[in-house]
Amino acid sequence: MFPRPHIPARAHAVLPPWLSHALRTQRGPVPWSAVTRGALSAGPLLLAALLAGQISLGVVAAIAAMLAGINDRPGSRRASVKRLGAPAFAGAAGLVVGTYGGDRLGAVALTAVLTGLGLVAGGMSAIGPVASAAGTQLLVGAAVGAGMPLPEAGWTRALAYLAGAGWLLALRLALPTPGALAGDFRFDGERDAVARVYDAVAELLDTVGTGRATERRAALTAALDHAQDALAGPRLRRRAGSAAERRLHAQYAAALPLAEAATALAWTGEPLSDRALVGPRRLADAVRRNAPTGPLPAPSRSAPALRALDDALLHAADAFDQGRGSDLHTRRRGARDLLRTAFGAGGREYGLRVALSFGTAVAVAQALYHSHGYGRHPHWYWLPATAVFLVKPDLGPLVSRVLCRAAGTVLGALLFAGFAAVLPRPEGLVALVAVCGALIPVATRHFAAQTAVATVLVLALVMVGGEPQASISRIVETLLACAIVLIVGHLPMPAERGGQVRAQLATAADAAYAYLAHVLGGSDDGLVPGTSVLGGSDGGSVLGTSVLGGSDDGSVLGGSDDRSVRWTLRREAYRTLSEARTAIALAAHELPALARHSKGTDEVAAVLERLVDTTTACAVHLDDTGRLTTRHRKRLTELLGELAAGSARVGLPGPAPSLPSATRANLSAPG
Repeated sequence: MFPRPHIPARAHAVLPPWLSHALRTQRGPVPWSAVTRGALSAGPLLLAALLAGQISLGVVAAIAAMLAGINDRPGSRRASVKRLGAPAFAGAAGLVVGTYGGDRLGAVALTAVLTGLGLVAGGMSAIGPVASAAGTQLLVGAAVGAGMPLPEAGWTRALAYLAGAGWLLALRLALPTPGALAGDFRFDGERDAVARVYDAVAELLDTVGTGRATERRAALTAALDHAQDALAGPRLRRRAGSAAERRLHAQYAAALPLAEAATALAWTGEPLSDRALVGPRRLADAVRRNAPTGPLPAPSRSAPALRALDDALLHAADAFDQGRGSDLHTRRRGARDLLRTAFGAGGREYGLRVALSFGTAVAVAQALYHSHGYGRHPHWYWLPATAVFLVKPDLGPLVSRVLCRAAGTVLGALLFAGFAAVLPRPEGLVALVAVCGALIPVATRHFAAQTAVATVLVLALVMVGGEPQASISRIVETLLACAIVLIVGHLPMPAERGGQVRAQLATAADAAYAYLAHVLGGSDDGLVPGTSVLGGSDGGSVLGTSVLGGSDDGSVLGGSDDRSVRWTLRREAYRTLSEARTAIALAAHELPALARHSKGTDEVAAVLERLVDTTTACAVHLDDTGRLTTRHRKRLTELLGELAAGSARVGLPGPAPSLPSATRANLSAPG
């Protein structure tokens, strides 16, 4: 579920980052369920269209199924509805815009319209992975609609596109996945995701006091993110509607205090006995088997974090028995938040680059088309569609994407030329489409492999649709798109370079400060319904003395009892920090001319990570004793000082403006 990238040690030591990333592959078990769905998607759709005499509509439906297959990643059925459905609707809309624009507009007007569409899609892609996939299919659909002349009207093509993606989604919802034998198979993805959270808790506890604890805490964050997404997909009812679903919600919620206690234990750094690991592992097994937990051995209660772990295990055992639904502790993003992200610094920078890359590719393709540069191949969609994938940062750093796309296209085009020479038509090409559909879930582990398989599939589709063999022209167009995106990617822009990285890092910082303010009793923009324990007018009434001031044995604290809000803030802090870390890692593997714009952001992210870990340790300690130790106060003060210095170096606001004034005053109070 969480394949880890593998880089040969020698290559990692010798090759520069921008080149080593291009050689990086992911490892993991073969997703046989996705392979089965891929084999049953594009190929059978094309065969049905041939038998019905609707070849062109079959090609459109098969293209939609292929793009949906690229988004068909491991996860729950509910999450797949949004992950596959939203991009499909965006692709259908793009197909309509491209079809009517290609039919009614001249070359200049069409280029302007598609460039504007690229600006919208680019800004939209900054919102998140699903929005990014939707932006991709919006532009690919527009390029195909404008550059692939078909006899059907635009709305007919859109319906065929939705039918192709809907067919794969129907397969995803209907077919069980391997191992889905316990309980209701509809929730096998959710069940596995929740079980992995408990596994990740046990693995973190196993590494407490070692150098791997930080790595395992990051893995726990990834497992919690995945489980949260798996359970939070669209539903007809507002709350969980079945006993099995309510049980899974309760099991997920019961993992949050366990994760909190495990993080606090990792912060202390004192190794644990094997007895402490047994409970989380038994809980993971109970989730997978959809069975009772049985007796759970209690760990030692000799320290606050160990007492929190024991209490969390007791709470989990009760939650497993009761099976009542619970809040998923997600902070919903309203339309205003989404628009702020799309039109913020990161969205503007990305939107400009997508618009310029896509618009330039459309202009070049139009020039070649009207000058008869395509010869016998009048379909000019390949060049702009290739540019769309190349300009997507979530597919890897720019140079890595370009190298992998070029290599994959050359390999795929040459392979198809060989297949086209020997396979019977059309039955051999239909079989080739089915095989490629099955290979896509495996090929997504490396962008070059994914490109090679997709190239063979698309070339087979368009040949079935009546286009002659076009391997050489596709290679030339791909190299042109690579050159366009490389040039645009290094051009100076009105927006600040590295804007997307800084925007995500600023979001993570705000979430960390809100979490800290809540734990220390301050107000966090209205989410916390309780009162302040730090004094001052920002957070409410004065209930105690300074958290960081006072005697060495700590200060009395009477913080908010609303742990649900605390867990929501904690989840948001770790999730946004994980997203920022991913963006920073990708930026670090760009060419030096681009990588330098995000220099220093990884150090700020590391300090933020330590701040959130320390805040979690403080929360657990306060629950147990109501006071903080000198070590907690000193560590918080040091980390906030490091954040202020690091934020100033990379051009981010420091913690002071984001914390309530009462919290800031008490954090700066002398110990």
